[in-house]
Amino acid sequence: MIPPSEDRVVETILGLLAARAPDATICPSEAARALAADGADWRALMPAVRRVAAALAGQGRLRVTQQGREVDALAARGPIRLGRVSRG
Repeated sequence: MIPPSEDRVVETILGLLAARAPDATICPSEAARALAADGADWRALMPAVRRVAAALAGQGRLRVTQQGREVDALAARGPIRLGRVSRG
């Protein structure tokens, strides 16, 4: 399987968030599933999704949370959520 480009991962994450309510979050696995080709193992894409999420969070473009607290997407163990940065 050829991994998706970083730009495609960014577009997928931000596109999924744009389709939700402003305060809604997504699970990184939603992005991985959307990126997986037919029959491909989406789990193999999770490290790339987390890497991109960490980069977006570092740029102030995304919030990464675990149990409601902001965390580092790469250091966090267990489920995380991705959300928009509140502008207010």
